[in-house]
Amino acid sequence: MADWTPPQNVNLVDLGFMDARSKLIDLAAFLDRVQRAGQESDFRVQALKNAIELLSLDEPRRAQEVLLSFSDPSTTPIEKATMQGAIGAHRG
Repeated sequence: MADWTPPQNVNLVDLGFMDARSKLIDLAAFLDRVQRAGQESDFRVQALKNAIELLSLDEPRRAQEVLLSFSDPSTTPIEKATMQGAIGAHRG
């Protein structure tokens, strides 16, 4: 593709702000419901709150850091799965 040229400057804020805003409001509403239900000590909720703190990083690797914060850092495989399916966050 020698003739390919990159697209003209695109205003990413115009394209993505409303979607990001909506997701942030959804997350805030979810955390409100969890708190009202008294379930804020669940490890997955704590993982979300820890990931939210990573959003304030001032480097373009926030997505990587958030993803890694939910991941199991161990490198040794377990012998047998204790359950079927994923739960979305490492229990720590």
